[in-house]
Amino acid sequence: MVAVFVCVSIHNSDMVVTIPEVMLSSGAKPMPLVGLGTAVYPFAASETMRAAILRAIELGYRHFDTAAIYRSEEPLGEAIAEAVRSGAIESRDELFITSKLWCSDAHGHLVLPALQRTLRNLHLDYLDLYLIHWPVSTKPGKYEVPMPKEDLLPIDLSSVWKAMEECQRLGLTRSIGVSNFSTKKLETLLSIANIPPAVNQVEVNPLWQQQKLREFCVAKGIQVCAYSPLGAKGTMWGQDWVMNCEVLKDIAAAKGKTLAQICLRWVHEQGDCVLAKSFNEKRMLENLDILDWELNEEEKRKISEIPQRKGCLGLEFVSDDGPYKSVEELWDGEI
Repeated sequence: MVAVFVCVSIHNSDMVVTIPEVMLSSGAKPMPLVGLGTAVYPFAASETMRAAILRAIELGYRHFDTAAIYRSEEPLGEAIAEAVRSGAIESRDELFITSKLWCSDAHGHLVLPALQRTLRNLHLDYLDLYLIHWPVSTKPGKYEVPMPKEDLLPIDLSSVWKAMEECQRLGLTRSIGVSNFSTKKLETLLSIANIPPAVNQVEVNPLWQQQKLREFCVAKGIQVCAYSPLGAKGTMWGQDWVMNCEVLKDIAAAKGKTLAQICLRWVHEQGDCVLAKSFNEKRMLENLDILDWELNEEEKRKISEIPQRKGCLGLEFVSDDGPYKSVEELWDGEI
C-alpha cells in the first residue's frame, strides 16, 4: 500500500483545524490521523463522557476510538446522534469510528454477534474500523479486566480473522485490523489472511518508540495507530514515565509547547495515527494544535536517544497455565 495523505479542514469557534488523513489498505474512506480515545479506567459509561465527546465533535475531532470493554460505545453513539441533531455534523458519515473485539468474543462464531452488538450500542449501521483488541481469547460471556487467569485461552487466529473478513464483506465495517500484535504475530496473520489487516493499534510514545514494528508495518502496508502517546497515567496499564521525562520537559519549555504536544507531534511525525484521551476542553484543543509546527533535527535527535521502556506490559494476559507464560512470549521478545 502506498499511503495517500489528504486533509480535512474543520471550522469551530476557536480555530480552524486541518487534520491530515490517510487511505487505508482496504475501505474507501480515509482515516484522520488525530483521534480521540474514550478509555477511562475503571471502565464505565458516564454523562461526562457523552458531553465531552459531543464537545470534541464541535471542536473538530472526527476520529473516535472505542471498544466493547471500555463501556464507551453507548455514550459515543448518543453523542454522535446529538451532534447530527444539533447540526454540528450533517451525518455520521463525517466521522471515523473504530471499535474493538474483546477477548471473550475472540472466537470465530462470536465475532459477528459481537460486532452487531457494538453497532446496536453505537446506534450505527457500520464501523469504519474493527480491531481484534488483543491476540488472546478468554472464556465467552465475561467483559472484565483483569480477567481470571483460568479464563485465558489461545486465540484461534484463523477462524477469528475469517469472521472479521466476513464482517467487512457484509459491510458492517469498512476496514479490519488488530491491536497489540507483535511483528511475529502480524507475520502469522498475513500468512493466512485474504484481507490483510489495515491497522495495528499499539502503544507508541517517545519512551516506547516501536521502530522495528513500525518499519515492518510500513513495509506491509499496515497503518500504525498509537495509543497511550502520553503514557496513560492514571490507568491500570499506564505509567507516569512519559509525563515526567526531563528530556521532553526541556524540549517543551524551549519550544513554548506543552509536554503533551511534544509527544503527540513526535508520534504524528512518525506517520502514525495518534489517539489521545482527554475530556478536558482546554487539553482537547491543545491536542489538536500539533499540526502546523515541527520538531527540529536536534529535538528529534534528543528524543531518539531517550532510554526505552514499555508501559503497557499486558501482565493480565500472562499466566503459567495460559497461552502466554511470560511477557516475553506475549510480545514475542519485542519488549
